[in-house]
Amino acid sequence: MTTSLAPSSADDPLAYRPVALVDLLDRVLATGVVISGDLTLAIADVDLVRISLRALVASVGALAPPEFGPDPLDGPVGEAG
Repeated sequence: MTTSLAPSSADDPLAYRPVALVDLLDRVLATGVVISGDLTLAIADVDLVRISLRALVASVGALAPPEFGPDPLDGPVGEAG
């Protein structure tokens, strides 16, 4: 199943190849994306309600700081206890 198109080479920007939805979702979750928009409810050209929306979509692994080694509170490495 293909859902969008992506460039296949840097030489020809007009050449496109199909991209699977799973690949697109993996790339979005790995890097993150911000979705923003405005919603206005108006009657007879009178704005009654205006809502600004912003959402950050990313995986937890992309937002979490990297681990720098074993936790010193865990005890010695290799100890089963």
